[in-house]
Amino acid sequence: TQEIFTKSVGKSSLVHLLCQNQVLGNPSWTVGCSVDVRVHDYKEGTPEEKTYYIELWDVGGSVGSASSVKSTRAVFYNSVNGIILVHDLTNKKSSQNLYRWSLEALNRDLVPTGVLVTNGDYDREQFADNQIPLLVIGTKLDQIHETKRHEVLTRTAFLAEDFNAEEINLDCTNPRYLAAGSSNAVKLSRFFDKVIEKRYFLRDGNQIPGFPDRKRFGGGSLKSLHYD
Repeated sequence: TQEIFTKSVGKSSLVHLLCQNQVLGNPSWTVGCSVDVRVHDYKEGTPEEKTYYIELWDVGGSVGSASSVKSTRAVFYNSVNGIILVHDLTNKKSSQNLYRWSLEALNRDLVPTGVLVTNGDYDREQFADNQIPLLVIGTKLDQIHETKRHEVLTRTAFLAEDFNAEEINLDCTNPRYLAAGSSNAVKLSRFFDKVIEKRYFLRDGNQIPGFPDRKRFGGGSLKSLHYD
């Protein structure tokens, strides 16, 4: 989820890039929720490799939404197996809002079953026992001048540490940032592997009985909110 006061953080563009490996030509505000599907090879290149379908949910909204709107959004948080926290590198408030979004998404008492992309004040203690895989992605890297990048990336580096997650910074209009074999692609693959393990595997590594080799994420989602 993401949010800023001017433009969105680019969740829809990110989801399209992750699922279609293409740049979204004409992104628009997300109203309600949009869903796309990514085909992921679990443990690619190993004898345990299997193909899974992962639903990524892009949820529209604002961290400052009225309680009635938040209650409506909560419907999409019922089935989450992973969360991608998306923020706009050019907007400091966007990264600060990640904490509020993450709390909104994680403060559920329901059993997770899918992947969430969210943005969102927080107390680190509230994440101490979190078992849902998290990934932090900063967008609009291309809009930061070369002379300012080190400063900005240093400022946002604490996010990954706070959330105990890996971090990816990219430009959603350039697929090369997620090119096969790149460090970003490896981080992304590791994240989705963790999501699959949370959904389909027991703690001892054995597959949950009844799931075939190729399995779609039931309720799997990558949720996101953007504006504010």
